[in-house]
Amino acid sequence: MRATAKRQSPVTEHDRSGLELGLQCPQCGVPVGTLRQDEFPPEFLYSCATCHFQMLNEDGIWKALPAVRKAHFERFLREYQVVREAEGRGSRDPEYYLALPFQDLSGHNQQQWAIRSRTYTFLEQRILPEIEAQAARNLSVLDLGAGNGWLSYRLALRKHLPVAVDVFTSDLDGLAAAAHYRKKLPGLFPRFQAEVDRLPFADRQFDLAIFNASFHYSEDYFETLGEAIRCLRAGGTVIIADTAWYTADESGQRMLAERRHTFSKQYGFPADAIPSLEYLTDERLAALEQQFGIRWKIYSPFYGMGWAMRPLAAKLKRKREPSRFRIYVAEVAR
Repeated sequence: MRATAKRQSPVTEHDRSGLELGLQCPQCGVPVGTLRQDEFPPEFLYSCATCHFQMLNEDGIWKALPAVRKAHFERFLREYQVVREAEGRGSRDPEYYLALPFQDLSGHNQQQWAIRSRTYTFLEQRILPEIEAQAARNLSVLDLGAGNGWLSYRLALRKHLPVAVDVFTSDLDGLAAAAHYRKKLPGLFPRFQAEVDRLPFADRQFDLAIFNASFHYSEDYFETLGEAIRCLRAGGTVIIADTAWYTADESGQRMLAERRHTFSKQYGFPADAIPSLEYLTDERLAALEQQFGIRWKIYSPFYGMGWAMRPLAAKLKRKREPSRFRIYVAEVAR
């Protein structure tokens, strides 16, 4: 079976290449074919000749989560949806999605979207221009933990070629919600239901990988970052954004204990279905540098005076250290 796809707009008049993805089986790692966004039309199914895993396209989303891994995430996804719905995530109004991250038209999570918008503004103004200037072409981008796809949408508006990856496919808050962006794009970016530790992409084909408020869901930072780096071209860039950072591991552990208590009281479960690491420290970041031979550039966007004063306020009230957000950028070896 085949389907129709349109090519994204080019960055310059000199680069009109569409996105071409080499795919590999997320179960055994064997190449399974090539997805061409500018080809009319792309396949609906890729089948692994070695282990017989089938990567199906269902309602525009490539299902690249093997059965055993789907079972691993089953409880997490069920509980995640309960929490997200209780928090008022998503909307039936398409304009809600088109306004992200700059406005939360639902009014339910304005503080969090204010952080997301400042992070994205910093990326757009301070980080992306340098990467774009070096590449001088459409950037192929892995949006890891894409959620409803707002970041992929914004990158597509900048004429780049994003690929949205997440395990959550809800039509309110997951990959299916990205359908609303068709209204403003010449062709919707590819969406893959896949885990970041087993990406269905061949080696060395992306310019940029962004962990979009998602790195802390990792169960093994070495495995997660290593998989992203595997997919990057030599000289490619990896970015970690909107993952909590603490100066001390003790602060992160206290945060986790507090959250488990709060979630158990509010929802009836502690939200620990998978052993996510949940936060970063300088020690954890240094270990990743040593493991992969990278060097983090660390940026600290300004999230407002109230946010900046939180550590001092916590110290005066003798409370635990609050989380802080920074942006981590590293170039992989050329």
